[in-house]
Amino acid sequence: MDNTVIRSGDSGDADTLLGFFDEAVEWLVARGSAKQWGTEPWSRVPKRVERVKGMAADPGLRIAMVDGEPAGALIVSEEHDPHVPPVNERELYVRLLITSRRFTGRRVGGRLVEYALDEARRRGIDLVRVDCWAGGDGALQRYYESQGFKPTVRFHVEDWVGQVFEQRVG
Repeated sequence: MDNTVIRSGDSGDADTLLGFFDEAVEWLVARGSAKQWGTEPWSRVPKRVERVKGMAADPGLRIAMVDGEPAGALIVSEEHDPHVPPVNERELYVRLLITSRRFTGRRVGGRLVEYALDEARRRGIDLVRVDCWAGGDGALQRYYESQGFKPTVRFHVEDWVGQVFEQRVG
């Protein structure tokens, strides 16, 4: 039985998001992927804390709840991030997809991706895009492919390499 509920987020979710990022950094460092988000917990980096406060205030924030506990977060927008090449059509862009390591294997990320695809359909948008880190062992890229996304273009932000993925929903 799926006990995942997706609710709207609000500015009070900043600490929850910081917790997700801190868990992710610890996990990434342990598996040798520190280049994705560094080695320092986000909650200790003032610039990142401010960034996360902005995410928490984003009207596109959704929080996945499993058995009443925050398990993951999604931010969608009709505007892509500035470091990503534009497309010549309306799109829904996944600006954040993160899950708590405590809920690994519970399909939290998959449920959030499904929410994004459904939201695109509700808005009459045929294209959903997302980007991710293109380094490490490629597991993150394979994850998006397993969710039905196809790789399109790569981009660089200084020495960080990203991969854009897209999925048609129409």
